Order: sequence, then structure tokens, then C-alpha cells
Amino acid sequence: MMCERCNKNNANVHIVKVVNGVKNEMNLCEKCAKEQESLSFNFDGNISTTFNFQNLITGIMDYISESPSSITHSDMVCENCGTSYSEFKKSGILGCSECYKTFSSIVNPMIRRVQKDIEHVGKLPVKNGKELIEKKRLLKLKEELQQAILVEEYEKAAELRDKINKIKKGE
Repeated sequence: MMCERCNKNNANVHIVKVVNGVKNEMNLCEKCAKEQESLSFNFDGNISTTFNFQNLITGIMDYISESPSSITHSDMVCENCGTSYSEFKKSGILGCSECYKTFSSIVNPMIRRVQKDIEHVGKLPVKNGKELIEKKRLLKLKEELQQAILVEEYEKAAELRDKINKIKKGE
């Protein structure tokens, strides 16, 4: 594909702009992309360095730590493996499964921003997928019911009981 600006070189940069819901796409060569004034990033010709997963993680963590509701995380350390918050922030890698619990106040909001929920569901079989989802939903409702009873929220417990009965009747 040829560059849409100079029509001389091969286009190796694909730019997509969305302004007020209007999508505009351009295919440019490296030279024209460098000269393009409307681009707000410094293009050094090495696309692999412009996106860095570590920078993404660090940016999200910085955004979270700047929020007014956040606490100071700098002294947090995983008791199991010894990974500190500063090490996690620098590398973007947790040391062990306990780190997810230790750094949950940081990791959970970050995971929620990137994906829908903090719990990994994975792929489900086509035949039994709906059945598995319903069973999991039923178990979760039963756990919520037990918790509501423990904290003496009887109105909520009654609502949960009714939901459970509806699901059971539908099966």
C-alpha cells in the first residue's frame, strides 16, 4: 500500500483518529508520519519502543495512587515472598499468589479498568456453558445469603432466597 500523503513510499504507519465520533484513517510512510503535525507523539521510527507494557502498568498505578481515596502504598511488602510495592511498580510483576492479596487495593482496581471483573472466568464448553454459569451464579447467591444471615440483614436474605428459588424453579 502506498503512502496517502506522498504517494511515493510504502505506507508502514496506520493512523486512526476519532474526533466527535467521526473515524478518520490514514496510511503513511515513516517520513510523512514524522512530518505530520497533528500527531501528538514523538515518532522515532521504532514503533516497538513507543508502546511498553511496563509503562502502561506504571501509568495505571500512578493514576490510581493519585486518586484522593488512595492510601500510601510505598511501605507495603508481601509477607510470603518479600516483594515490595516499589518493586512491583518498577517491574509490573507480582512475586507470588499472596501478592494479589497483599496488593489487592492496588491490583484489583487496575484489573477492573483493563477487564470487566477481577475474577477470571475462562472459556466455557458450548454444550454445558449455560448450565455451568447458572450453577456458579446459584452458588454465589447462596454464599451471599449466608453472609446476609450472619450480619442479620434479613430483608436482603429474603430477596436472595427468592432469587435462589426462582433459579431452582427455572432448572
